[in-house]
Amino acid sequence: MAVTIDYYVSLNSPWTHFGAARLGALVARHGAGLRIYPVDYGAIFAATGGLPLGQRAPARQAYRMMELSRWRDALGIPIHLRPRHFPANETLAAHAVIAARETLGDGPAIALAHRVLKALWEEERDTADRATLAALIAEVGLDGQSLLAATEDPRWAAMRAADTERAIARGVFGAPSYVIGAEIFWGQDRLDFLERRLSS
Repeated sequence: MAVTIDYYVSLNSPWTHFGAARLGALVARHGAGLRIYPVDYGAIFAATGGLPLGQRAPARQAYRMMELSRWRDALGIPIHLRPRHFPANETLAAHAVIAARETLGDGPAIALAHRVLKALWEEERDTADRATLAALIAEVGLDGQSLLAATEDPRWAAMRAADTERAIARGVFGAPSYVIGAEIFWGQDRLDFLERRLSS
């Protein structure tokens, strides 16, 4: 039976963006399933002792910038270190991803999430803007206006809240987190360990 990875993401996270392509290749190599959860990391940080970026000590913020630069260069992914629209309000995009997941499946939902991250970090697009999000939805081959209209359904907000509570209960505290059963792999720099797990 194929292993399913629960994929907890923030649609503001450069680290999720850095890992996106390698995760897709890894999943394809091992025939694994991938279930996406664009959860509320504000709530997760509050429950697990994390701090929003702006509240972290200057030394931590400075080191984060060094790491972003290192990973950008190592992976050849041309992000802006301080993108114009970061942090974006990710609520609308998260609801669109959940609506896609629940109505179209995880594949389209993951494609949309990854497109949103690329738009924010590489293209400096405002992913909280409705017209921009509709265009991004269309760019992954989905109906932008229909999916955007579907985000108004209150089920998606309730589902995101429930997914967030479940993430907290499972021990998730950072993005991205790749979870198999009770085993958490936090961060795109843990993808090698995730691959070892899938190979075992």
